[in-house]
Amino acid sequence: MRGKTIRPSGKKRTSGKGSAKSLRKDAVELHRALSDLVRIYQFRDRTQICYHDVSVTQCYAISTLADQESMPLGRLASALFLDKSTASRMVDALEGKGYIRRGPDPNDGRALRIELTAEGIELHSRIEKSLVDGLKEMLDDFEPAARRVSIDIIARLACAAAARFSCGQPSKADRAKRIKAGPRDS
Repeated sequence: MRGKTIRPSGKKRTSGKGSAKSLRKDAVELHRALSDLVRIYQFRDRTQICYHDVSVTQCYAISTLADQESMPLGRLASALFLDKSTASRMVDALEGKGYIRRGPDPNDGRALRIELTAEGIELHSRIEKSLVDGLKEMLDDFEPAARRVSIDIIARLACAAAARFSCGQPSKADRAKRIKAGPRDS
């Protein structure tokens, strides 16, 4: 698909779930569109997120922690699809940069919880603002109704993928709350 312009098909379904043949065709087109989108985002991440002094994985960790008050290392590792030792090294690096801190778990004296520092919260706000500003530019050519439908479809696809692959991602209700709340203000 290199060099191909990404365009929605513009075709509307006329009834129900459609035939098996049209479902397969739609699945193939969705696969291609998602592959293009993910690839573009991965390249963007390589060039932009590192400007904020963190790697892509560290950025995801900061974002995950921003959505929680704190969490144990094992849960953070699971949320990022990392083994515990890799997550521990990443947490060490973020702690060394002053973006997170480890503290005792009030429910388990043997465990540690990880949370963002004030510097980590501020970094998360800067990164999110940068990403949201970029998305605002991309969405500017879309009608408001098309934007809302696109957001709903992508959120539903994310929930379906999380359920299918047992990703432990936020529930549909959690995602709906995040969408309704909008971006965090710095």
